[in-house]
Amino acid sequence: MDGVTDFLLELRSEEIPARMQDKAREDLARLFAAELDKAGLKAAELVTYATPRRLALIARDLPAETQAVSEELKGPPADAPDAAIEGFLRKAGLTRDALQTREVKGRATLFAVIDKPGRATADVLAEVIPTIIRAFPWPKSMRWGDASISTESLRWVRPLQGIIALFGDDVVPCAIAGVESGAATVGHRFHHPGVITIGSAADYVEKLRACHVIVDQNERRATIALGAKMAANMAGLTLIEDEGLVSENAGLTEWPVPLLGRFDEAFLDVPPEVIQLTARVNQKYFVCRDAGGSLANAFVCTANIDAADGGERIVEGNRKVLAARLSDARFFYETDLKVPLADQATKLEKIVFHEKLGTVADKVDRVAKLARWLAEEGIVKGADPELAERAARLAKADLVTGMVGEFPELQGLMGGYYAAAQGEPAEVAEAIRDHYKPVGQGDDVPTAPVTVAVSLADKLDSITQFFGADLKPSGSKDPFALRRSALGILALILDNGLRFPLSRTANNDVLDFFADRLKVQQREAGVRHDLIDAVFALGGEDDLVRLLARVKALQSFVGTEDGANLLAGYKRAANILKKESYQADTAPFEADYRREQAEAALVTALDAAEPASAKAIANEDFEAAMAALATLRAPIDSFFDQVTVNDADPAKRAGRLALLARVRAAVHGVADFSRIEG
Repeated sequence: MDGVTDFLLELRSEEIPARMQDKAREDLARLFAAELDKAGLKAAELVTYATPRRLALIARDLPAETQAVSEELKGPPADAPDAAIEGFLRKAGLTRDALQTREVKGRATLFAVIDKPGRATADVLAEVIPTIIRAFPWPKSMRWGDASISTESLRWVRPLQGIIALFGDDVVPCAIAGVESGAATVGHRFHHPGVITIGSAADYVEKLRACHVIVDQNERRATIALGAKMAANMAGLTLIEDEGLVSENAGLTEWPVPLLGRFDEAFLDVPPEVIQLTARVNQKYFVCRDAGGSLANAFVCTANIDAADGGERIVEGNRKVLAARLSDARFFYETDLKVPLADQATKLEKIVFHEKLGTVADKVDRVAKLARWLAEEGIVKGADPELAERAARLAKADLVTGMVGEFPELQGLMGGYYAAAQGEPAEVAEAIRDHYKPVGQGDDVPTAPVTVAVSLADKLDSITQFFGADLKPSGSKDPFALRRSALGILALILDNGLRFPLSRTANNDVLDFFADRLKVQQREAGVRHDLIDAVFALGGEDDLVRLLARVKALQSFVGTEDGANLLAGYKRAANILKKESYQADTAPFEADYRREQAEAALVTALDAAEPASAKAIANEDFEAAMAALATLRAPIDSFFDQVTVNDADPAKRAGRLALLARVRAAVHGVADFSRIEG
């Protein structure tokens, strides 16, 4: 494109934390675009890069100059006091003779017309760069050097060391905190620590690549993902893929080289999740599976150097560090195993669950009793009450173990391992392991009866107790993750078909909360929220399995022609009754007048549909209930076409209103159609 030029900005510093790099790229693009917009400039494309040592942006196709613009400012009336006019003149930067007078709503009003000539884009960029650097929203930043004694000094994520600012092949001169812009940067810290001169944005990526810096974070990620997989495959193993770990390693390296190493097989006695978490969290290593699917005694680390010895010394150094970490993990594991979970559970008395709700031991006691009740009542069929209570009393015991103290992510999981090793029944160990599930969307939903009883009890206790203490979620705030607990309960109930009347453990506030969560959960399944409202509005429906069956049948029905027309007929009838403030229970229908044919046909249809629908609902055959209601569609249409409800004869009017009330009541046996949209 003629007359346009690319701009390159590189901000080089000491190491930028990997977790901050993606957000920093977004912020750089956002701030840069906003500053350009103020000057009337727009790039055809903004490309950003981040490595541990640099944050870069390329703005493509910027014009050489900004366009000249004319800006109008409306001022005070022409006869305003001198002070008001002088204030306006100062704001506009003009003299009185430069103002224009125009009539606005019959009154002479002053206007300033300010012509802004075009500016060289390079001059705009010279102002933009320091502005962006000073405004940059790092989550954590620091001051450094002599200037750091002043609170006015520059803050940056790490000490800023260099700025490249090239518009085409020309340096955009600017300086901030003693760092002046130029065309120079440095390559890889070990492979090419010397200075590199960049010619323009066009050669930036490739010049750095030649100096062992892959500046594109996506390319580094691809290099790590493929290299780690190939390293594992060459050893006859399968890499346990981890996108988060790929991104983290890409944020720690400028020239990533994945290398496979081995650790002592004896460490495989430790649970595989512990090994994987130790390798991942502490060392940023990948782990592998063997041909049988078990965890292998192998790890893949990501070096930041292309070592002359093929990485042997790097691998050996990493093996030693990992061995020390795994030794610590094994120590925690073996020490924890020596203490029975029941003894560990006694320590929960010293841990506060919440100041209004007592200790963790208090919660455990409540959950144990509730889990037993769920089993005894047959709500969770097949759950042994003794095992359900035992599992609940041990479920939180691993919170005080050394391993969970080191890795909180392993709570539940470690309790399951310890329970199995200490001879607890398999159902108890499984329930301890999985009682937090489902934790989030897509997580496995337990189906083992004892596990279901404990998981359901744990989540129900949290919701009912926090609601009882008036600690409900509000707006976006949900500090106790009660929305997540509610979704977990819904998944447990619906996936396991539990016939559980929630009102036996929850008050109206909690039921309304579940209704809202049910709408969220079912939205992705394509279930309409207004239909859930329509069923809940009837009151008394707290069996979620039955409720959802009713909602799904209703959704199928209203999607048909009969359903849509019945809904329209219902709303017409309901509107008439509302307008007349008609209460069916205060004016029973007595037909002491001669009915018209359409009226008689509706009575006959209701006489058949009402008992058929009621019987179907009692049998939880909601499709049959909808089919019974569908027979009303044609008689209702005919009624409204042929009958005048507000007849001059009071008896006819009363009888017809009562007939419409019967229609409304029949439909309300299924759902409150007034809540249905459309």
